[in-house]
Amino acid sequence: MKISSQNWSSLLQKNKVIAVIRSNNKNLARQMAKAVASGGIGLIEITWNSDRPEEVISQLRTELPGCKIGAGTLLNLEQQEQAIASGAQFLFTPHTDKAMIEAAGAIPIIPGALSPTEIVTAWQAGASCVKVFPVQALGGASYIKSLQAPLGHIPLIPTGGVTVANAQEFLRAGAIAVGLSTELFPQQLIAKEDWKAIALRCQTLLQQLTGS
Repeated sequence: MKISSQNWSSLLQKNKVIAVIRSNNKNLARQMAKAVASGGIGLIEITWNSDRPEEVISQLRTELPGCKIGAGTLLNLEQQEQAIASGAQFLFTPHTDKAMIEAAGAIPIIPGALSPTEIVTAWQAGASCVKVFPVQALGGASYIKSLQAPLGHIPLIPTGGVTVANAQEFLRAGAIAVGLSTELFPQQLIAKEDWKAIALRCQTLLQQLTGS
């Protein structure tokens, strides 16, 4: 099922968190995805520098029908085309590439940007949202807040410095959602394959963000 721009905005407002999975083991990536899904996270990004990301995305589309599965760390058109062919339902890039934004068509694409100029450039090129990355480089949540006056019409998703502890600050500062990667997957829990603990970590985060 494809996601329209309007549906994408609604999904972000409802879910608030995108789990970013990067792994050099295909089966481990699938287990990580299933763990966050069981913890309530419905938006899952598989980075393209993971082990066989196209296979992971394709399998998760079948295994987790209640989630939306996307691709991230897409660096060029070739990778983006492969991601779309594998079934990716949304696309993240670490940079702003107008050709990639145009080629995404109806699929939500969220390019990375940092400065106001980059953010506006990405938005005007047709981005569905803009990923502010790496947000900690310019002050974290306070930087997102400072962007609201001139750029409050642009939906921002900060990544790169978002933690379980500070995620709520980013939403309060004006972000539409946040992206978390290693923060959701402490190495000791991955080493023990303690998927229940990871699911609980996600559940706790979502409770903090929704106030429930």
